[in-house]
Amino acid sequence: VQLQASGGGLVQAGKSLTLSCQASRSVSDIYSFGWYRQTPGQLRELVVETSKDGITTYGDALKGRFTIFRDNAKNTIYLQMNNLEPEDTAVYYCNLQRMTSDDLWYGYWGQGTQVTVSS
Repeated sequence: VQLQASGGGLVQAGKSLTLSCQASRSVSDIYSFGWYRQTPGQLRELVVETSKDGITTYGDALKGRFTIFRDNAKNTIYLQMNNLEPEDTAVYYCNLQRMTSDDLWYGYWGQGTQVTVSS
């Protein structure tokens, strides 16, 4: 499975942006999917992740501004980001984890898309 992320760009503080991440094929054994972000010199951090059981976990202070949703027909997950702040500037990565029926684990990352929020 390959993940293609898109939608990043330059946006003013307070504005919204939606990122997309399309999988190369339909995936039936998803364990979780989500978004992470990373700034230079820092570890990659969780933005939001949804498990196969529908449990959604947000990174610190992001709940209420960021929303994850998906379109199964398009094999795509989205990250809706509202009221963006300069501190949200980062490279955003989508992530997909699979666990097969015989307990094999696979993890996939998109290539990253840059989001820059100007003040």
